[in-house]
Amino acid sequence: MVSKFKEALQSDKFVVTCEVAPPKGTNLAKMIHHIDLLKDKVDAMNLTDHQSSVMRYPSLGAALVVKERGGEPILQMTCRDRNRMALQADLLFAASRGINNVLCLTGDSIILGDHKEAKAVFDMDSSQLVTMIRTMEAGKDAGGSNLDGGVEFCAGAIVTPEAVPLKPQLIKFEKKIEAGAEFIQTQAVFDLDKFRGFMDYAKQFDTKIIVGIILLTSAPMARFMNKNIAGVSVPEALVREMASAPKGGAVKKGIEIAGRAIKTIKEEKLSSGVHIMAIGKEELVPDIMKAAGIH
Repeated sequence: MVSKFKEALQSDKFVVTCEVAPPKGTNLAKMIHHIDLLKDKVDAMNLTDHQSSVMRYPSLGAALVVKERGGEPILQMTCRDRNRMALQADLLFAASRGINNVLCLTGDSIILGDHKEAKAVFDMDSSQLVTMIRTMEAGKDAGGSNLDGGVEFCAGAIVTPEAVPLKPQLIKFEKKIEAGAEFIQTQAVFDLDKFRGFMDYAKQFDTKIIVGIILLTSAPMARFMNKNIAGVSVPEALVREMASAPKGGAVKKGIEIAGRAIKTIKEEKLSSGVHIMAIGKEELVPDIMKAAGIH
């Protein structure tokens, strides 16, 4: 069965997805509020999998909640925490519950998170995970045994188009497409000139590109990202624009900047869509879409 998200990707529409972060605990009230708010406004919701190596409610559980409440989930799956047996088991469970979209990630380093004593697994990387999904769709598990009951996924992966140097990312990008990634979601893009350069290269490949857009909430946040997050580059002009916001108006300015970027991407047809990351402020996603002229 083709997922609604895959149908959207295959259509001519400008796809909009957003990120929903599971809570650190079992209080799902805020997450459910965000799901209910966004399920009819975006094409799909991407459920993070222990993002930045911080332990949280599982992405698979959050994807089930999205499904139960009538939304379209994209299951994030990292290779950091599970070996191939556990990854396949989770994929079988997801498929059996109608969760048919997967974003394959290698995963952040354990040392970035809150369980530094944990042992990372990394039995495979994201390209190998995509390959394994395609093997399972052909009716075999990673050990070569037959599966009793099939799976079908719209599987994607990520790329960092603002990475310096960029060449290693391009090599990984090609590898993920060769493995069978149907869509590529980018890490945060702030410099559209750099992104245009990336797309000049990427458009030769038959895959859908979804641009990651992060909501800036302050100038210090922008500076922190420039200093601490690899592959993220907020142009100085945007940092100054955030700093110029009146007291109490930084978030509004961030919404304006994000909306402006999305509008440009859509009008210039730079990609198949955008992925909005409001990072804990998911209730602002509709405001960002409104600023972009998307309703």
